[in-house]
Amino acid sequence: MANVSITENSVSAEWLHDHLTAENLIIFDASIPKVVGNASELSSKQIPNARFFDIKKQFSDTQAPFPNTIPSAQAFETASRSLGVNQNSAIVIYDDLGLYSSPRAWWLFKTFGFNNVAVLNGGMPAWLLKKYRTESKTVKHVNGKGDFKAVYNPNNVVYFKSLETISKDANYKIIDARSSDRFNCVVAEPRKGLRSGIIPNSVNLPYNQVLDGNILKSKNQLESIFKELAEDKQHLVFTCGSGITASILSLAATIANYSNSVYDGSWTEYGSLTTKQWSKEELVAYILLYIANSDLHETNDEKDFIMSKVDRITFANIHAEFDNDNDYQCLQKMIKGVEANNYSKDDFNALFTDIKLMLYADGEAVDMEEATFMYLRKILK
Repeated sequence: MANVSITENSVSAEWLHDHLTAENLIIFDASIPKVVGNASELSSKQIPNARFFDIKKQFSDTQAPFPNTIPSAQAFETASRSLGVNQNSAIVIYDDLGLYSSPRAWWLFKTFGFNNVAVLNGGMPAWLLKKYRTESKTVKHVNGKGDFKAVYNPNNVVYFKSLETISKDANYKIIDARSSDRFNCVVAEPRKGLRSGIIPNSVNLPYNQVLDGNILKSKNQLESIFKELAEDKQHLVFTCGSGITASILSLAATIANYSNSVYDGSWTEYGSLTTKQWSKEELVAYILLYIANSDLHETNDEKDFIMSKVDRITFANIHAEFDNDNDYQCLQKMIKGVEANNYSKDDFNALFTDIKLMLYADGEAVDMEEATFMYLRKILK
């Protein structure tokens, strides 16, 4: 069969079956073996000639502090070429859960300038329901590399630094794809150590509300859903836990003709980098803990000094939060905390005096503690 062009953002199992022999067709299995808080049973079968699209390890920035972070254009291009993607390829993506992680792969291709791509509506369950031919899952070795050229589309992505402005702009509507219980903080976040909460001025649309089982609802139904949440000219920004189910809403909104983006870090990033409006006492405790642990050893004298500044309950709560944060999160939280508490010159002088006193609480200040102190003086003021 000659080359095929894809004109829709989702295709049916029947369409894919009818075009299996197209010369330029590439089928990607974008299943994720394990979902946070929910280990999923994946099929041992695949659609014939499917290639594995590894969202977690190959198509995310694995060095980033948060999961599923979008890779660079160069990294995405290299990984896609290694799977044989050419400029003239036609790509159909599916996953074993029906319609869960495949839209993330679709969104990545769209974000890097590739438009001849669609999601298999209903995924593997829809294919199996039709009793179409399958094969055992195997790693497909591609002969030669593709010639795909990635061109980054910044309109598809929203980053943390833009959220504060966007959340106050009437031209945008932030829509959260998490369950209503997570959005309303009725249940804890499944990711260990991640606090509950929402992005200011966001509204909730659980991703399963755009689905009928494993299948996307009709275009008319999707238009009605988004019309209830947003104005026609508003740009929609989707968020979720870590960028996966937000991509389902992005696919649905694109079909419904709404311009939209995905907040790549989603709640995992936002909930990690923002705080529940720390008091100055809580902020001081956090900063002193950061200094105390800069040499990887928090002494009893240092603990005693911090607890001379804050009560034991505050110390315990802030210590528990600190223990769950990586270095990047720590720095971002301290910067945001200083901004939120409107630190004055006198506040900074008092803070830096406390730090100096704590550095010598155990008798001496090591080089790493001194260096960390000087770095904080630079970035916090």
